[in-house]
Parts: sequence; C-alpha cells; structure tokens
Amino acid sequence: MAQITLIEAVTQALAYEMAHDESVVVLGEDVGVNGGVFRATQGLQEKFGELRVLDTPLDETTIAGVTVGLAAQGMKPVAEAQFEGFIYPMMEQIACHAARLRNRTRGRITVPAVWRAPWGGGIRAPEHHSEANEHLFTNIPGLRVVMPSSPARAYGLLLAAIRDPDPVMFFEPKRIYRQYKEEVPDDGEALPLDVCFVLRDGTDVTLVTWGAQVKETLEAADALAAEGISAEVIDVATLTPLDFDTIAESVQKTGRCVIVHEAPKTAGFGAEIAARLAEECMYDLLAPVERVTGFDTHIPLFRLEMKYLPSTERVVEAAKRTLAAS
Repeated sequence: MAQITLIEAVTQALAYEMAHDESVVVLGEDVGVNGGVFRATQGLQEKFGELRVLDTPLDETTIAGVTVGLAAQGMKPVAEAQFEGFIYPMMEQIACHAARLRNRTRGRITVPAVWRAPWGGGIRAPEHHSEANEHLFTNIPGLRVVMPSSPARAYGLLLAAIRDPDPVMFFEPKRIYRQYKEEVPDDGEALPLDVCFVLRDGTDVTLVTWGAQVKETLEAADALAAEGISAEVIDVATLTPLDFDTIAESVQKTGRCVIVHEAPKTAGFGAEIAARLAEECMYDLLAPVERVTGFDTHIPLFRLEMKYLPSTERVVEAAKRTLAAS
C-alpha cells in the first residue's frame, strides 16, 4: 500500500466517489485543465470528462449558486474555493440557501453539496490567502463544518462529506498538504462525521484542537510527557455538530483543558468549547480553561507568520499554567 500526502488523499477520495457515483461533479476555478491551484483535482478531468469536472469563471458567487442549484436537483457537487479567503462571496448562497433549504421546504429539498477550501496559514502567502475563518460557519444552522488533520482522515471524512445529504464545509489545512505521508487504503471506507478522534490518551490535561494545529499539539504532548505530564489529545475533526461528549469525558478525567486553534481568539470556535465546559463541566475543572490561538489581527506576511500561528512552546506553557493553577 502506497503512502500518500493529505492533498493526494483528497484527490483519491474525489476519484473514488466519482467512479462509484455518477451524480458527483467537481467545479471551481482551474480545477479541470490545471488540476486546481494546489493540484487537488489533478487528472480528474482527463478521467471523468469536462461535464463532470467543470472549470468555472472567476466568480465565487456564481460557483456557490450553481452548486446549490445542482444539489437541489439531485446532483452531488463538490465545489472548490481556491483559498478560504475567497469564500466570502459564497457565503450568501451558502448561508441563505444551502443551509436553509431542508428546513424551508420541510425536507422536500436537500442540498448534498460540499464546499472544499484550502485553509489557514503557514505557506508564505498574502493574508487573503491565509485565512482561518471556520468560526464564521459554525454559527450557521444547517451546515456541517469538517476539517481533517491527516491523509487518512482527509480521505475518510471527504467520502463521508460527499455522501452526506446536507451541505458540508470541508476545510483543508494547506500547511500540511504535503508535510508528511501515511498509508491510506483506497477502499471507499468513510470515517464517521460528528465525532472527535482521541489521538493520544492522557490523565493530567486535555488538549483539544483541529486542522494543522494537531501537529503542534501532538508535539506539545510529547514535550509534556518528557517532563512527566500526561496529556490527552483530541482532534475535533467535525466542528459542527460538535461531539462535546468526548471532550467532556476527557475533562472529567483530567480536570484541565487547553484549546488550540489558528483562528483569532475573540469569538473563535474555541470560545464555544470553553463556554460549554464552563456550563456543563464546571465541577470537573481543576483550573481555568486555557486557549492558545491566533491573534485578533490579520495574519501577517511571511516574516512574522510563524509568530502568529500557535506553536508547540505556547501549548506547553498553557498546559503548565493549568497544572500550576490547581
């Protein structure tokens, strides 16, 4: 079994589902001839033809609207926004139509669509190409928000997203697109949506994260272990609907929690998790919940970019503060 990168896992999942379901189509800017700006759709147009892999005009609003229309009429479109910062013009169609049609029609019309977007910073790109704005979508009822953190989870979660009868925002951390490889069987087996993945068991502190920050969080757990501190690491994976039970069970065991995410701190999705811990797990907490996040600024250009992103050192320091507080 060949080892593949996260970006190759995305391509593999798209190819598998297109081969097994003729209602699946891919559309977006440069997804056909060029194979996408990051080559996530490379080779798909040659294999499945121009009617199923559609190069669109440079018009995100139209891409989103066409995607809603296709899905409402029985297709399973997978639309690409070249960068998550380009998704803002799509939001009217996503929030006002895709997320509402099931409710608006009392289940008569559903929108089995996926919007893929390369997400986050760390690739030395301008700020509009380095957005981490998943929190803007977690507040919209009717949407699933999914973010893989490894090749295997990218493959399994994308298959599940395409098969889901409702709209899914699928954010791909581009910093780890080609960072490492792992074995991913091309067997069409989807991973479950709406569940967190416990990547490492621990007893002293719970580290909750998603996307590219899983890497730094696991590194922090290793560093803490070297000092005799046992950290449990949870990859949220599906932000909404949130599998809060898994997080709560971990905090009941450890008594401490550090939430790590790249988006700005204020009103980031970590604030929702922290609020629910305060509401539902107050008597289990031995210390205040810590958040290690991006800052309340636009992500800076590449010279300062890595200073903005949550680092292993910042996660370790936050975990130690929770231990010191108790």
